[in-house]
This record gives sequence, C-alpha cells and structure tokens, in this order.
Amino acid sequence: MPIYEYKCSACGQKIELMQKMGSKAPKKCPVCGANDTLKKLISHSSFELKGSGWYVTDYKNNSKLNSNNESNKGEQKDAGKNAVNH
Repeated sequence: MPIYEYKCSACGQKIELMQKMGSKAPKKCPVCGANDTLKKLISHSSFELKGSGWYVTDYKNNSKLNSNNESNKGEQKDAGKNAVNH
C-alpha cells in the first residue's frame, strides 16, 4: 500500500498514512482533532531501483549470447547435411 502525506491547515502538522489507492483522505487531524483540514501533499517517492538486473544490458551476457548463436549456426549446418533430396 502506498504512503500518503497530508498537512493540516489548522495546526500545520504533516502526517503520513498508509492507505489503499482508492481511499479517501481522513476527515479529522490526528494531532489537533480539527475536522476537514487535511490536504493531500504531492511528495517525492522514495522508490529507487538499485543493483544489477534493471537495464536491458544487465539481462544479457554477451558471451552467452554469442555462444548460443554459434551453436545454433552449427545445428543448422548439421541439419542441412542430413537432409534428403527427392
């Protein structure tokens, strides 16, 4: 579930709440108790992709890719030798 950030217009306190994406904003400030004063803030996400495996170049190992291509070429040549012409 995403974490949403709200600010109370009465007391100025910022709060973070874990809510479902379709949930409505809370009606009451948990700090001062004022009703209908919380406004949703737009904040930066802390989600970050780290490590290997997140880019196309990380998925492929060129040596494996080249060896697979070479073995496929060899199989195609062998298949051609065993073909029977009618």
